[in-house]
Amino acid sequence: MSRQKLAQWLLIAWCVSLVPVPSGVDAAEKDDQGFVSIFDGKTLDGWETMPGKASKAWGVRDGMIVGDGDKGRSYLVFENKHIADCEIKLSYRFPGEGNSGISIRARKDKTGAREFQSYHADFGHLGIGKQVLGAWDFHTPGRKEHACFRGDRLVIDEDDKPTVTPIEGAVTVDDIRKGGWNHVHVIAKGNNFKFYINGKLASEFTEHLSKERRLDSGMIQLQLHDPGMIVHFKDIRLKILK
Repeated sequence: MSRQKLAQWLLIAWCVSLVPVPSGVDAAEKDDQGFVSIFDGKTLDGWETMPGKASKAWGVRDGMIVGDGDKGRSYLVFENKHIADCEIKLSYRFPGEGNSGISIRARKDKTGAREFQSYHADFGHLGIGKQVLGAWDFHTPGRKEHACFRGDRLVIDEDDKPTVTPIEGAVTVDDIRKGGWNHVHVIAKGNNFKFYINGKLASEFTEHLSKERRLDSGMIQLQLHDPGMIVHFKDIRLKILK
């Protein structure tokens, strides 16, 4: 390459470097760093149904997971059953009415009161109410199962006493697409848990109980709650936090 050509190439490269990159693109790329897809869009490889007798309730169609409540109330469980701190992103849709969600740090319930203990990020069809859509649900037999509804920030103190304050700018029903795809982002880090829908914080809790009273790790479960309901999931991604 001649000196003149080299000089021209360096000038072009320098000019290109001055062109600003949209901040939204950078933020999106940074936001997705470390996430891996845990649904291949074609099969349920890497997932299992609990209980196994309800396996026909879950299938794949048109690149999405389909849960059919008439074929058995159940959970679809990710193969890594010992996940602690993590972030989960997915999209969900209800063609009709229904109640579903994501359970994290789930484990078999030794008390027998439930099948599983877990922290459960709850969602359902638009209109089901703030106690479900956008709420945290405590599946924690043997301790208080606190209310943390959509718009709530809950702090549980060392004595298991709750304090609830409103979240400024929390997601509202106007932010949620009826019958359409909605995007969920759940963050579990230590004793703090955040639940976002369509980019807005829906609910959050922090618990200061002793470690032996908290759920420190466990399964990720997608829920099929009611007979007669249909729920769709797609674009399921996981980031393990260290």
